[in-house]
Amino acid sequence: MHLPDFKVARSSDKKDYKKINYQIDSKYLNKYKGKKCFLKTYGCQMNEHDSENIKGILELLGYTFTNEMQEADLVLLNTCSIRENAHNKAFGLLGRAKHLKETKKELVIGLCGCMAQEEIIVKTIMEKYSFVNFIIGTHNFYELPEILSKTDKEKQQIEVYSREKDLIEQLPVDRNSKYKAYVNIIFGCDKFCTYCIVPYTRGRQRSREKEDIIKEVEDLIKQGYMEVTLLGQNVNAYGKDLYDNYSLAELLEDIAKTNIPRIRFMTSHPWDFNDKMIEVIAKYPNIMPSIHLPVQSGSNRILKLMGRRYTKEEYLTLFHKMKELIPNCTISTDIIVGFPNETKEDFNETLKLVEECKYDNAFTFIYSPRVGTPASKLEDNISKEEKEERLYKLNELVNKYFKENNDKLVGKIVPVLVEGISDKKNEYFGYSDTNKLINFKGDNVKLGSIVNVLIKEAKTWSLDGEIYN
Repeated sequence: MHLPDFKVARSSDKKDYKKINYQIDSKYLNKYKGKKCFLKTYGCQMNEHDSENIKGILELLGYTFTNEMQEADLVLLNTCSIRENAHNKAFGLLGRAKHLKETKKELVIGLCGCMAQEEIIVKTIMEKYSFVNFIIGTHNFYELPEILSKTDKEKQQIEVYSREKDLIEQLPVDRNSKYKAYVNIIFGCDKFCTYCIVPYTRGRQRSREKEDIIKEVEDLIKQGYMEVTLLGQNVNAYGKDLYDNYSLAELLEDIAKTNIPRIRFMTSHPWDFNDKMIEVIAKYPNIMPSIHLPVQSGSNRILKLMGRRYTKEEYLTLFHKMKELIPNCTISTDIIVGFPNETKEDFNETLKLVEECKYDNAFTFIYSPRVGTPASKLEDNISKEEKEERLYKLNELVNKYFKENNDKLVGKIVPVLVEGISDKKNEYFGYSDTNKLINFKGDNVKLGSIVNVLIKEAKTWSLDGEIYN
C-alpha cells in the first residue's frame, strides 16, 4: 500500500528519470475478454489524454466500453482536483456505483487521476468508501493490469506515489478523435502558484525527449491526423529540465516542419512565454494563431498573493506583443474571482484588464480552496454571495466581447477542420484556425478535411456559415 503525501510531493529534490518503453506482460492479454468498463473522465485535456491511454491498456486486457454503468464489470473514475465541483461530481458517481455493487457483487470499482493524489481524499475513501476496490495515482496508472489482477486478493488497494515515477513511452492509446490528437510533451509543474494543487497531484516538471515527441507526431500524420495539441500543465516550460538550448520554440519549429496541417499547444504560463516563441508562431502558418494565456487576476496585489510571478503590466505587454506580431491572433484566458482578500478595487482591476484585452474566450471560476496549498491557509473572507455577484459581472463582460469578436467574422471566409455532422440536415461542425466553433451547411463534405466556410451569423459561443467553394 502506498499513500499520497504532499510534503514528499513538495520536496524540491530532483532525481534522474529513466525513459521506459511500455510493454504489457503477456499473461494479462485478453484476461478480461467479454467484460465491460464504464470509464468516466473529469477535468482537463491531460486527464482526457490519460483516459485515452487507459482505454488502450484496458483494450489489451480484453475490455470493451459501455456508456451504461449498469452494464459494467469495471467502473473507473479518472478524476480532477482543480475545483470542489469536480470532487462533488466524482463522489456522487461513486455513490451510484455503491448502489449498483449491492446487487452486482462482482463489480470492480476504481478511482484514478488527480483526486487520488490528495491525502484527504484517500483518507475519506478509506474511511467511508470501503467498497472502492482500488485507488491508483497519476504517476502509475499504467500499472492497471497488475492492480486489476489483485482485486480478488486484497480488499482495497491503494497504490499512489507522491514521487514522480519514470517517463513511460509507447503507451497504448485509443484516441477519441480520428482527426485531432493530444500529444503530451511535459508533465507536472514547478511554479507552485499558491492556489494550485497541480504540482502536488501531477508532480514536478518532466519533459519528454524531443525525438519521441516528433516521432509521435510523424506517426499521427501517417494515420491521417490533421491536428495535434501539445499538452502540459505549463507547456511553454518544455525542455528547461532536459536541454540547455532547446525549448518549446524549437520544438514547435521542428513539428511545424513535419507539415502536419494544424498545431496547437496548451496551457501556457505568461512567465515562460518568450519572444522566440512568438516569432516561431508568427513564422509558420500551420501553428494555429490561437493561444491560451491565463491571467487569473488583473490586480498586482492578488497576483502576488497567488504567486504568479508577473505583474499586470508585464502580462499586458506580452498580450499586445502577441496581438501585434502574430497575424489573426486570438487569445483566451482563465480568471479566478473571490481569491482570499480580493477587494472590490482588486476585482475592478480585473474588469479593467478584460476591457483592455477583449478576450475571444475565457474560463471564469470562483476561487475554490484546495487543502494542502498555501492559499488554503488564508482566511476565505469573501461571502459566497459576493463571489457569485463578481462572477456574474465578469461573465457579463467577457460574454460581451466574445460576441463582439465573433461579429467581426460575419462575411469573412475562415478555414475549418470538419469534425462531425450535426443533427440538422446537411449541417457540419468544426473549429477554425482561431479555435472558433463553426456550424455550417454543405453537401457531401468530407470529415477530417479543412474547408473554407463563409460566416453568415455570429452567436456568443459559435458561428454559423456555409461552405465556400
